[in-house]
Amino acid sequence: MSGDVVNLRQFRKRNARAEKEKQAEQNRISFGRTKAEKSLTDALNAKAAKALDQGRREPAADRPDEAED
Repeated sequence: MSGDVVNLRQFRKRNARAEKEKQAEQNRISFGRTKAEKSLTDALNAKAAKALDQGRREPAADRPDEAED
């Protein structure tokens, strides 16, 4: 009835590495985005900001020909 001899230090290190790998995988899923995804988001944000600025009206005080009396 002899079992395999296990070095507890190595066993703990192996378990710690496995836990770190699980956490890394979860972080990759949660936070990881490809460069293409990031650039697409940036382009969409820039397009939305441009469309918003195009519809903006300037106040009458900024236009000297239509200043209020």
